[in-house]
Amino acid sequence: MEILQDHEQIISMPRIGDKAPDFKAITTQGNINFPSDYKGEWVILFSHPADFTPVCTSEFITFAHLEDKFDKANCKLVGLSIDGLYSHIAWLRTIKEKIEFNGMKNIEVKFPLIEDIAMKVAKKYGMIQPGESKTQAVRAVFFIDPKSMIRAIIYYPLSLGRNFDEIYRALIAMQTSDEFEVATPADWNPGDDVIISPAGSCGIAEERMTSTDELNCKDWFFCTKPLGKKEVLDKILKKPKLLVR
Repeated sequence: MEILQDHEQIISMPRIGDKAPDFKAITTQGNINFPSDYKGEWVILFSHPADFTPVCTSEFITFAHLEDKFDKANCKLVGLSIDGLYSHIAWLRTIKEKIEFNGMKNIEVKFPLIEDIAMKVAKKYGMIQPGESKTQAVRAVFFIDPKSMIRAIIYYPLSLGRNFDEIYRALIAMQTSDEFEVATPADWNPGDDVIISPAGSCGIAEERMTSTDELNCKDWFFCTKPLGKKEVLDKILKKPKLLVR
């Protein structure tokens, strides 16, 4: 989608269902070719306004603290900030050596942080919002699936730190929808009932309303069924590797 700003500037805005725009970049973990380097995995690509800013620092500590949790859900993290590589390295070193937040300290950021001084990647993903800032990326979150398709997008203003419980919940919910061919209702968490697709015919609708199986139909279009937390997590989360002796 393209939005015209002030009749001059065109901003690219990838949409849900689009293939993730590709790019090559220098990062704190070496060069990457995105998204092809991550095929077969989920990726969360997220942007920050700048290095050495307090809200960004709190978020990077939290993302790094949760990296293993996301990895178990077959999801890699990739960050972006409109600063240079050496600034990134200095900032991440400062985070590890000096910053404590919410009981988290000595946190080492191991996932890639993209250098994007020219704002090429940020502009490609619509992370620059001129009404908010012409030189800083807003707090964007892109959920990209194993086929390199954009599945969800969340945008936050510069002043608002992200809710990481919601980011993880959204990831697990989308994976659950894919694995079990269901939808997830408001505030869903693993273990809650899920929604099945509305009936496509009068016959199916009547059958659902009179069924005595596990379906709970409030009306022909609103039917839920139980889906256990263990069943969901056993299907989605990586199994621990067994030690071979």
